[in-house]
Amino acid sequence: MNQEFIDALDEIEKEKGISKEIVFEALESALVSSYRKNYGTSQNVIVNMNRETGEIKLYASKEIVEEVEDEQLQISLENAKQIDKDYELGDVYNVEIHPKNFGRIAAQTAKQVVIQRIKDAQRDVVFDEYVEREKEIITGVVQRTSHSNVYVDLGKTEAVLPFSEQIKGESYEHGDRYKMLILSVAKSTKGPQIVLSRSHPDLVKRLFELEVPEVTEGIVEIYSISREAGSRTKIAVFSRDEEVDPLGACVGYKGQRVNSIVDELHNEKIDIVIYEKEIDKFIANSLSPSKVEKVFINEEEKSALAIVPDYQLSLAIGKEGQNVRLAAKLTGWKIDIKSVEQFENYLEEEGITEDELAEEFSKKKNTEENLELDENVEFIEENLDNEEISTEEESTDLEQDFEIEETENEEVSEELED
Repeated sequence: MNQEFIDALDEIEKEKGISKEIVFEALESALVSSYRKNYGTSQNVIVNMNRETGEIKLYASKEIVEEVEDEQLQISLENAKQIDKDYELGDVYNVEIHPKNFGRIAAQTAKQVVIQRIKDAQRDVVFDEYVEREKEIITGVVQRTSHSNVYVDLGKTEAVLPFSEQIKGESYEHGDRYKMLILSVAKSTKGPQIVLSRSHPDLVKRLFELEVPEVTEGIVEIYSISREAGSRTKIAVFSRDEEVDPLGACVGYKGQRVNSIVDELHNEKIDIVIYEKEIDKFIANSLSPSKVEKVFINEEEKSALAIVPDYQLSLAIGKEGQNVRLAAKLTGWKIDIKSVEQFENYLEEEGITEDELAEEFSKKKNTEENLELDENVEFIEENLDNEEISTEEESTDLEQDFEIEETENEEVSEELED
């Protein structure tokens, strides 16, 4: 080894981000294995490399003993004292060795170790970089397609966009640039396996974080997202600052912010709704762009009945039920929709009023509460009955004791009179 080797390691450290010390340690370990393999020895060998000059020194490590049983592994105390008077039994003596042709073996080993270490380190560097970016957005260039999977160049490595994570109807041609979500990162023998997604709801969330400063800063927060990739997305937002309109912030001036996201998703429709703590108001908002007149809530079953104007029934339900389906996913509630006419007919058929219907929706919940209350009352009554029994028993015992005491007093009085 020489100075050129050290300079080469310095260059690798700068370009590849691989620590020079890691290469030195790996090389020392490999040289020990090469020495034993090529020279067929069982000696305890130590290899030291000078980090400044690249000079290599080999040492045979021997234990200092009273009587030598294995000359390759041991040295007598008497011989060790001749080398250094400070040696004691149990110490280790390292004697430098100079095997023939070891320089050639060392050079070959160094080449193999450095190449392998560079590959391993590059894989680790790439893995560490991308594993920290899971669920983040990244821009990639389409390289090729194989078995319906799209392979994307990320610059330092290649990732895969599986068929299941692609947007239906979206074409991926060589050289096309797309923003994608890093779905998962895993280690493998061939390097990090990075899976991307264009259909995951979090992609929309990350796009809003890129386009809307208020979302990035946490002033406006995204409560939930429901998405049918390539067709439509609903997103519920709210503001932590009363002076900031969450809907206006996400839409932007003349719709610039939301339009840029729509363009990135190739004209996928996006409904932005306001999140409300009152579930009936939130459900009404989630059915946008349809107007909702009333919402009946059944908290026990987490279901709701929404009443919409007659002319907006199809709008509320959506094509093939998409609008109400996305609203249900957004809120986490089961939603049934009726037009005003259907609702009035339903009330007439059932022979009930709106107030009675509202009571019926909450009936199960109240029934559950009453059952719990009845159980508690029964439990208290049982305990009271038990206490009464105990009290009666105690009273009887006291009466018996009192009678005995009276009898004893009468007997004592009679004796005194006699």
